[in-house]
Amino acid sequence: MYNGARIAAVVPAYKEELMINTVIDTMPDFVDHIVIVDDHSPDDTSGVVKANPDPRVTLIRHEVNQGVGGAIITGHRAAMELGSDVNVIMAGDAQMDPAYLPSLLDHVTIEGYGFAKANRFFAPESFNGMPRYRIFGNIMLSFLTKLASGYWHLFDPQNGYTAVRTDVLERVPLDHVARRYSFENDLLIHLNILQVPAVDVPIPAVYGDEVSSIRLGHVVPELLSLLTRGFWRRIWYRYVLWSFSPIALLLVLGIVLSLFGLGVAIWVCFQIAASVVATAATVMLAALPLMLGTQMLISALQLDIQASPSKPTYTPFTKP
Repeated sequence: MYNGARIAAVVPAYKEELMINTVIDTMPDFVDHIVIVDDHSPDDTSGVVKANPDPRVTLIRHEVNQGVGGAIITGHRAAMELGSDVNVIMAGDAQMDPAYLPSLLDHVTIEGYGFAKANRFFAPESFNGMPRYRIFGNIMLSFLTKLASGYWHLFDPQNGYTAVRTDVLERVPLDHVARRYSFENDLLIHLNILQVPAVDVPIPAVYGDEVSSIRLGHVVPELLSLLTRGFWRRIWYRYVLWSFSPIALLLVLGIVLSLFGLGVAIWVCFQIAASVVATAATVMLAALPLMLGTQMLISALQLDIQASPSKPTYTPFTKP
């Protein structure tokens, strides 16, 4: 236990026969359960786990590969059945240093947050040792995920080193959360809809000789599609269906006016190119809606940032 909470470590594993023992052997003593989900690995990941004598280990093997998100969802459900109070995610390739696990757990068990995640981008030196393509990709995805999820105070959304309370997971429709590499992004959207307070924790990543199996040509379009749909789903639930907010009104009117003004501006440009003199009224017909629409979108953005669930609201666990 940790601060009175039963801790379960969920470990998604795919082709990790070389590193999975390191993950198990370095797991802190305060972790009560280690749930390892072998996502139909073609190697001997499951055999290595079965040979490990740690009594805390529970092994689950998927008969069909479900992706990292699917493995995590399976692990969360198994951990909750074991009676966990807080679930943490530990990668099967030993990239996540267990020495920083208390930093995550303190925010969830003591400070009253429902969800805590690691953030590798907390200082200039944080970029040392990280491949450049990952830096660029994380910066771009961080901004897009902020916009889609509404967690404007969080960064590095692809970092899977997280801690979440099981009473939060019980409210999340896990069957509807993305099951592949977009799992972390989609989970944030679901958590924001539920207004779960979340926090970033500065934790450096560990990079070794592992080879990423991510295919950017497939993952990037999937993420962009998910974030677009997730953004509108969040707006609908938080600002329309459950409690009508001026954010929704400003957003819709801002988009309509901006598109109208932009369309008229393009038409005016074609008229000028055809040697037709644009009148002052025509110019204003383009400029005024565009300016008003832009101002409305900025106002909606400011209100959405202020509504980001950043203040802890959960009752801390009692120390034993």
